Formats: sequence, C-alpha cells, structure tokens
Amino acid sequence: MQYTTHYQSPIGGILLAADKIGLTGLWFNGEKYYADHLDSEHEEKETPILERTKEWLTVYFSGNEPSFLPPIHMIGTPFQLSVWKILQKIPYGKTVTYGEIAKEIAGQKGLSRMSAQAVGGAVGHNEISIIVPCHRVVGTNGSLTGYAGGIDKKVKLLTLENVDLQHLSSPRSGSRN
Repeated sequence: MQYTTHYQSPIGGILLAADKIGLTGLWFNGEKYYADHLDSEHEEKETPILERTKEWLTVYFSGNEPSFLPPIHMIGTPFQLSVWKILQKIPYGKTVTYGEIAKEIAGQKGLSRMSAQAVGGAVGHNEISIIVPCHRVVGTNGSLTGYAGGIDKKVKLLTLENVDLQHLSSPRSGSRN
C-alpha cells in the first residue's frame, strides 16, 4: 500500500508517495512522468516517512543542504537502479554529465562504453526527484536539457544550490527528458 500527501514548495506543488519501506515518489505537479508508478489504490495519509520527507524539503527549500535523508524505496530495473545510485552520490551544489555517469556505469559493468542516451532515459524516469538529484545532471556541452519537471525548475533548483550557471546553457526548446 502506498500513501500520498502534498507539499507546496516555493517553485510549485509536489506530490509525495511512500510505502512502509520508504519514499517511492516525489513529483512536481504536471511533470512529464507525474505519478507514473503510483499504485492505483493508494491512500492520502500522513506517515512518519512522508512527514520526514516534508522536513527534508523544508530545509532544502530554505537554501540549506539537509543533513539527513528520509528513507527511500526506489523501484526500477537493475539498470535504472544503478543509475539512480550514482545520482545519489552527486554532491549538493555540483553537477555531472550524462556522459560521466555513462562512463561510470560502463566501468562497473566492465564495458568499453555505455550510451549516454540510455543513462538519460534512466535519469528521466527517476521517481524521486530532488532527493535523488537528477536536476544535477547536465549535457556534455553544458546544456541544461533533460528534467522531467521542466527546465525552469531545474534552473531554480541549481540556483538554490548556488551552482554557477555561467558555464551552462538552456536548450533552444523547452526540452524535457
């Protein structure tokens, strides 16, 4: 059984979902894959995991790096889980490229190379945005492409973390991953 609640952030409404193990979803209202894997039978209810997630978000949106993580329960393919594990290691206020993640995955699998596009697909289907920081991934050329919540939100999250955006560029269209 999944439980849901809502959080109003300074950059838009967020739907949170959790099961008894941990947070299973954090989606901005209207994002590309909004509640894609939310159980059809779920209950709106505050749980300790959802309350802890709201505390984390309040610290984060105050412009500070939270010193704790709510429990998370990521559900995906083995490839997605390996990409999402790397996302969790990206430091607050830093960015990495899809290519860098692809290179790390290739090294883990003993491959000579891995598709950055495949990595982009996994990053884009991350169900727990912000806490699993997919917004910190940029294109090899510094493009701010690929955020299911929208490029405007990606820019606001990176700005909140004091990322230097001067070397990054917005895509020509409103690209979403």
